[in-house]
Amino acid sequence: MTEFTPGPALLGGALIGAASAWLLLADGRIAGVSGILGGLLRPAPGDRSWRLAFVLGLPAGYALYSWLAGRPPVSIEAPALQLAAAGLLVGFGTRLGSGCTSGHGVCGVARASPRSIAATATFMGLGFATVFVVRHLLGGA
Repeated sequence: MTEFTPGPALLGGALIGAASAWLLLADGRIAGVSGILGGLLRPAPGDRSWRLAFVLGLPAGYALYSWLAGRPPVSIEAPALQLAAAGLLVGFGTRLGSGCTSGHGVCGVARASPRSIAATATFMGLGFATVFVVRHLLGGA
């Protein structure tokens, strides 16, 4: 952690929580990104516009923040094949776990869902283990 910034991190977490709560209270929907994105692939009638606004708002929100904060653009320094494999694994994991980090970790844990607590503990633990193996046992970056 070379650039730990607790203030912006706390503000970002609060905004994510507030937006998730608003979506649940206002529309009865869970802010699970994989479910929202998956619903765009086979939308129910009248269900496409809010999903599209949500998905487009994710990168647009970051772009706006970056512009306002004067941050440089994000650069990804990984081979395209590695990124594609990572994306497929994430997609497989969200289908296997019936949700993603936002659906389980943000919304499900906040609702004290046992299934979401178990899923979050699993993906966090496996994420920690993966970083340890890659960085310390395999010598990667």
